[in-house]
Order: sequence, then C-alpha cells, then structure tokens
Amino acid sequence: MSSFIASWLATFGGSHTAQTVVDVTPTPSETKSELVFSPVGTLSVFDFQTPVPYPFGAERTGFLMKDFDRGVQAARDSGAQLVVAPFPDPIGRDAVVEFPGGITTQLYWHTTPPSYARLTTIPENRIYVSPDTADAFLKSYTRFTGGEVLVDDKNADAAEIGIPGKKYRKIEIQSRFGSALIQVTDGHLPYPFGREMTGYAVDDLAVTLDKAKAAGAAVLWGPVSVTGRDSAVVKFPGGYVAEIHSAKITGRHQPQH
Repeated sequence: MSSFIASWLATFGGSHTAQTVVDVTPTPSETKSELVFSPVGTLSVFDFQTPVPYPFGAERTGFLMKDFDRGVQAARDSGAQLVVAPFPDPIGRDAVVEFPGGITTQLYWHTTPPSYARLTTIPENRIYVSPDTADAFLKSYTRFTGGEVLVDDKNADAAEIGIPGKKYRKIEIQSRFGSALIQVTDGHLPYPFGREMTGYAVDDLAVTLDKAKAAGAAVLWGPVSVTGRDSAVVKFPGGYVAEIHSAKITGRHQPQH
C-alpha cells in the first residue's frame, strides 16, 4: 500500500490522508484505508487485512451521491440491479449496483459532505462490454448518469486496444460523473487491455512515464499514437493497472469523485 501511494504521488503529484484501519463492508472485515488526492483523480486505497467479502474489489469506480436513497433508486430505475443493499460505513452509507454487462459501481454518501480540490484533468472510466449487452448498458448508464454520447464509432481503430488492423465500436460519454470510454469488443483482447479500469490525462505523456518508471511502475504497453491519441498502459506497485494519455481536450464537466 505504501509503495503504491508513493509511486502514484511521485508520478502525478498530490497528497494523501493518514492511514486508518476500518470495516468498509456490510459483513465483518478489516482494511487499511487512505484517500489519495492528485491532479488527475481521487483514489480510495484499501489494503485488506482479512479476505475481501464478495463482490468487493470488482467495482470499477465509485460515484458520490448528494441524495443517497434517490441515487440508489435512480440506478435501479435505469435498469441496474442492486447487488449489495445499502449499508453504513464509518463515514456514511454505501451500496453496489451492477449495470447491464456486469459492470459494477459503488454508490456512496458521506455524513459530512466532502470538499475536494478541483481536478486538473478528468479521469476516464474505461469499460469493456460485449456486443450482446452494449446497447442495454448504454441505455442504462446514460439514463442514470444523465450522460451525453459524444462519439459512437462502430469502426474505430482497434490499435487503440492493442489489436492493429482491426476495428471495434468505441463510445465516448460525458456526464457530471466524469468521462467514460465504452469499448465494445469480441473479448479477444491482448494483455493488459480489460485490466485497466481508468484512463488518466496528463500534459506530457513521456515525462509522466519517466516519472512512473522511476517510481517503480512498469509500462505494459506503449507508448503509441493512434488516431491522435498518445497513450500507454502502466502497472503500479501493488498491481493497479491504469491507462495514461496526453490531455488533448479536457472534459466539460467536473466529476463528483
């Protein structure tokens, strides 16, 4: 945990909270917990000291709710299923929902509303779905987030996901919960694609990758330039895999988390 946080901050800058030991699941468990604040995104970092209860650890992101009960109901109304019913945590309430396609997201609420510094760039939620569930996911996700589809390209260059010479469907969504890149594939993905949960935008990709490598991270793929996007996939100490790309255009909305 300490190695991951040190590597992350050396790569992107920022700060972190003091470490606490808490139970963040509805059944008995114990985890070390820290918040990491950086210009490219806010992370909740957990180092479980006990086995991780199902389905925790598989959530792709967390959305902060202003009205928790209304948010949970809105997710269910959009077509997501409630896979972990609301439960209290040390600083608020949580639930886990699953959108069509098996995409799980944690919804949470703080008893005391948090105040985070504005991000320099907006993280990109990177989601992989199959053609069988893509349209159902898109309908549910945009209804819940109020998102706008900016791009729906059925012939995108699959070199972006490590498969040069082939095409795939790429969907870009912008909402108050941040950016989302939906990648509709046949599942024939080379490693590490599909392992990365988030894409982080930086001003200078080469400089950032040098910082990451010096801080103990490994570049798993790239850097490459495809359709005007310079990107790489990096694994940080502890196994967290992230896509990093040059910030050509920042998003139009500030995400809630």
